[in-house]
Amino acid sequence: MTERPAQRTPNRQLAALIAEAGFSNAGLARRVDQLGLEHGLDLRYDKTSVTRWLRGQQPRGTTPALIAEVFTRRLGRRLTAQDLGLDACAPVYAGLEFAGSPDEAVDIVGGLWRKDSGSHAELRKIAFTPAGLVVPSRDWLIGRADERVARAEVPVRIPAQGRPAPPRLPAVPLDPARRRAPAERGPGQKVTGGDLAALRSVGELFRSLDDRYGGGHARQALVRYLEHELEPMLRGTYGEQTGRRLFGAAADLTRLAGWTSYDIAAHGLAQRYFVQALRLSQAAGDRAYGSYVLVTMSRQAVYLGHGREAVQLARVAQQGVGTSAPPVVQTLLHAAEARAHGLLGEVRACTAALVRAERALETARPGDEVPHWARFFDEAQLADEFGHCHRDLQQFRAAAQHAERSLQLRAPVYARSRLFCRVVLATARLGLGELDQACQLAAEAAGQAAEMRSVRAAEYVRDFERRLEPYRDAPPVRGYRDRVAALG
Repeated sequence: MTERPAQRTPNRQLAALIAEAGFSNAGLARRVDQLGLEHGLDLRYDKTSVTRWLRGQQPRGTTPALIAEVFTRRLGRRLTAQDLGLDACAPVYAGLEFAGSPDEAVDIVGGLWRKDSGSHAELRKIAFTPAGLVVPSRDWLIGRADERVARAEVPVRIPAQGRPAPPRLPAVPLDPARRRAPAERGPGQKVTGGDLAALRSVGELFRSLDDRYGGGHARQALVRYLEHELEPMLRGTYGEQTGRRLFGAAADLTRLAGWTSYDIAAHGLAQRYFVQALRLSQAAGDRAYGSYVLVTMSRQAVYLGHGREAVQLARVAQQGVGTSAPPVVQTLLHAAEARAHGLLGEVRACTAALVRAERALETARPGDEVPHWARFFDEAQLADEFGHCHRDLQQFRAAAQHAERSLQLRAPVYARSRLFCRVVLATARLGLGELDQACQLAAEAAGQAAEMRSVRAAEYVRDFERRLEPYRDAPPVRGYRDRVAALG
């Protein structure tokens, strides 16, 4: 007797969502194929494929996550594979969720830290997705600080007679090798002011290393610190005030993990860290820092050529804080918008945003309270922003003037920023026909890039070299190439 194949259960959840979204079977298949292309996947689904899914067949691999994202974009709310009656799978969009609660946020970001600190190289190969910017930025803009972030200690068990139960002693002494060292933190321990001060110091240390030597120099050490030190604190015990400060520190360090990932071109991973830093800033009740995270996301979008998304992120950041932020923060927000308009070649919009940034900085006064994360934004940084914008708009004389001013004002500790600015100046000199000077400046930058672990630094130099192609036979260019070749 022949055994019949098991009958599949029709997927009513998927059918209901298809009806809600107004998709045809062919339309859904087409959108899944298009989204797959964004991730470098050659998918060839059709209306017959969707019919099979509706009959209960489970698509394989990353497809359930892609289908869920198609519905998320269409319906404007985050949906998972399980919401569609599909099996969980390789999470293409894991880490892009804007968590519904502080505990969920800790679960998501903790998962990222653990995977990133191990040997999961595939995590650093995840693609950046512009569509993944929409939902988190919207949720941050319309969201409010969580009502409660405090975590209470586990209550003492009270027996019937009303007295605390005596502590139980282990029947067998613990193996000393398995005991937790007195200085090692475990989940459930109370978070102290000293812990918060340590987190601030760690942030300053890793920021300094990043500025001087590039994001690849100590990124893994930072991520391991987040996994082994910060996550136990987040799962510890703390009151409201300490909890807000703890989540603020977590947001800052997570953004920094994203920033260093961005610097080594792990763009999908960086995007996920930025989204989680944005959510942690909401738990901290710090709208200004959330706007800074959005600006960071905008800068990454500019770097990757997504100018329209970069403009929107900068504007959401501005809308989210209104006029309440300090002048330096306002300057930072307007400068980010200017960079995005510059990439798009929108001269008037770029110029207007630069004027707003300049005016905001002029209103800053000595003694103003400035968040620690915004103190880097000074006249040197604003001149750098002007230089980049004028370079992108091919206004090379203005670009050269501002880049030179930034280099004069910028402290040596900002080595990578100075390198970027030097390449901007070299590009401006090239645009002005000053080939000797351009090649000299670029050779200096190439030498500095060789000493850094920064993909962005190397890419700045390569961008300049691409601009050199029309002059490849000129003696200054041959000299430049000889100097760069000598660097190995």
